[in-house]
Amino acid sequence: MAAPMLRGRCLGRCWALACIDSGSRHGRGAATGFTSSRKRGQSFVAQQPLLTAQKSRKGEHKWAAVVGLEIHAQIASNSKLFSGSQVHFAAPPNSLVSFFDASLPGTLPVLNRRCVEAAVMTGLALNCHINKKSLFDRKHYFYADLPAGYQITQQRLPIAVNGSLAYSVCVGKKWRQVITKTVRIKQIQLEQDSGKSLHDELRSQTLIDLNRAGVGLLEVVLEPDMSCGEEAATAVRELQLILQALGTSQANMAEGQLRVDANISVHHPGEPLGVRTEVKNLNSARFLARAIDYEIQRQINELENGCEILNETRSFDYKLGCTVPMRDKEGKQDYRFMPEPNLPPLLLYDTASLPAGADPQQVINIDRIREQLPELPSETREKLIQQYGILPEHSFALLNEVGLLEFFQNVIKETRAEPKKVTSWVLNIFLGFLKQRNLAVNESPVTPSVLAELLNLLDRKVISSAAAKQVMDMKRGNPRAINKLIGLVRKVTHNRADPTVIKEILEKQLSS
Repeated sequence: MAAPMLRGRCLGRCWALACIDSGSRHGRGAATGFTSSRKRGQSFVAQQPLLTAQKSRKGEHKWAAVVGLEIHAQIASNSKLFSGSQVHFAAPPNSLVSFFDASLPGTLPVLNRRCVEAAVMTGLALNCHINKKSLFDRKHYFYADLPAGYQITQQRLPIAVNGSLAYSVCVGKKWRQVITKTVRIKQIQLEQDSGKSLHDELRSQTLIDLNRAGVGLLEVVLEPDMSCGEEAATAVRELQLILQALGTSQANMAEGQLRVDANISVHHPGEPLGVRTEVKNLNSARFLARAIDYEIQRQINELENGCEILNETRSFDYKLGCTVPMRDKEGKQDYRFMPEPNLPPLLLYDTASLPAGADPQQVINIDRIREQLPELPSETREKLIQQYGILPEHSFALLNEVGLLEFFQNVIKETRAEPKKVTSWVLNIFLGFLKQRNLAVNESPVTPSVLAELLNLLDRKVISSAAAKQVMDMKRGNPRAINKLIGLVRKVTHNRADPTVIKEILEKQLSS
């Protein structure tokens, strides 16, 4: 029952987006009878209609969507893949460019050991086979932010192949049923990033920033095993958590450290796959889900109206909520792949094949990297459920916010309150406090010890639950809560205290 439920829900999202798009084009509002909900840390989920969503708009045929992903993750390294240039997101334009990055004649690539180790660790965490011999290739194309006219990558023999990524989706009543799905990983390869083009339409100019040129990337190619935007977004989010747990990538999508290209097609079940389109450079899990769902329904509408699907590259306009054409492919683009002549084969070893007398600093030992693998997010979630008895959806929420799990565990250490009560306070009251102030967990003025002390007072019945929430309201800067406290002080002092002075003292105390 769970798989059809998820499939229906995915198609329901596509149906809703089509109705909304159709309504907006005809001057109408969103389709009636459609409700939605979203929990913190989870993708948008359509709840109605589930049954009709499996049919086309005309109600004649069923459609199946196929989604594959190419994910580019920036490797967490202080220097670039083939040069000693530093990597820094906020550096002034063209301030971190070596002669090799600028492709000056006579410069040669020097492989960054840290990037190779990051690729091996990521491959092991994703159940990949690590190739002990991998090759580098040149991928030729011409663009202003690629000064060499080619990109060094690993097309023919990548560093890791044949892996898998398991991801979980919460469904059912109150999101308490967890469906685990698996997507196959075709390969993981090392490659250079390109520079950045900044288009100034006002002056009709294109500005080039080469700071990003040559930065090391992990390209993770996911097989087309997904069927909707929600599945794709959940898989990407799980990969993001894994990369962050490994320390191989910060995977900050807002800074372009994790970018996704989606390949999408639709067909009737039992028939050959349809013509695919590629939606490029999606840098948000939410936009990824929206772009895929829109593109699925767009293709269904085109086919039902007797049109053909073009093999083209599209981008997602997040303001309009739709995909727009970038360029058509008209056959397979010829990148003229050729072996990279300036880089020898990359050789890796395990303990059994390690050459006698080899210098550990000169070789990369796969087994040694395997021993350094940390606890993965799926293992952490299972441990939280078993150790603290919390609900599955709460285990997802604790991991989805950076730093929240550590905060939760520190509160648990310092309080006698039940873990379920701590979970409720952290996910509802504390996160609401952060959201209102637009703060990250590590920027919070409320420390784990402060929240633990509050919960201890609550547990000993020194204060009531309402009073505890009032304390958080005051910390949150809620005017009503502060005004109430000012009123109490005025009452105790028989209206002799100056309200302005009281407010200044309270705000100073609350901000400390």
